[in-house]
Amino acid sequence: MTTSTEPHSAEDADLVGSHCQFTYCNQLDFLPFVCPSCRQTFCLDHRTESAHKCTSAGAWAERKRQADLAHVPIGGDRPVRDRIGQKGCASDSCKTVIGTSLVPAVHCVRCNRDYCLKHRLEDEHDCKNKIPIGARPSPLDGAKSAFERLRLWGNAKKEAAAARVLPKPKPSTAAQRAVVVNTIKKTAKGDEKLPPQKRIYLVVEAEGKAAWGENPKGCFFYSQDWVVGRVMDAAAKSLGVDNLNNQSTDKKDKLKVFHVEGGRVLDFKEKIGTAVVSGNTLVLLRGMGDAEDLIQM
Repeated sequence: MTTSTEPHSAEDADLVGSHCQFTYCNQLDFLPFVCPSCRQTFCLDHRTESAHKCTSAGAWAERKRQADLAHVPIGGDRPVRDRIGQKGCASDSCKTVIGTSLVPAVHCVRCNRDYCLKHRLEDEHDCKNKIPIGARPSPLDGAKSAFERLRLWGNAKKEAAAARVLPKPKPSTAAQRAVVVNTIKKTAKGDEKLPPQKRIYLVVEAEGKAAWGENPKGCFFYSQDWVVGRVMDAAAKSLGVDNLNNQSTDKKDKLKVFHVEGGRVLDFKEKIGTAVVSGNTLVLLRGMGDAEDLIQM
């Protein structure tokens, strides 16, 4: 095989590189540079815009800026919501900010809280003594239901050897109720000016201490046209129980009227004659909060 020893021509050299287009240079460069602004070719020495005195200096930068402005982000023209929620570690003694790209949040499924890596274990954040967020309150917690308060009240009186339990509904038949009403009438107190046909006879008890004793109780008669709120005021005064409903905004100070036979808390605005009948029992309870249905006794 024969090899050509003839030298390459100038045209062959042009096929490999390019001449610098800067005036007075015209140097052949085998690795030429193309200016992104004026689109001309230059050698290594004249590759920058300032070196070859570019006639369109900054044009490529402007094109890039316009392209970035025209670029549609993820989610269209709506801003992308940052899904990283920054907040503090739920541990009482920790001030670490979690939920960042550097400090992730670790969720505890038992207490439903987020912790840093240091307090992610249950033993580290005292999980067993925390009430899970969003959990339904237990009847044994501080905010007990009204029915639970009644049950505990009855147990307390048992322990005090009072030989009493929670008030039970009185007999429901007409004959039995007549006997109960006659018994109540013997000791019932009330406004003697009320017509007998307008009177309703009730047993009223109060949870807590009165001015002269504990768990006061009495038999009273009221007008059937009175609203429950007026009956409560009169009963509280007769039993020596402090009525702070118009003085305090704290729910734990408020009095409510519980109807034993109906198993519910009465609304202050309803008439006593439509809510109860003679022979029934009412209980004044304090700190119940909103009215609750207490059918289960």
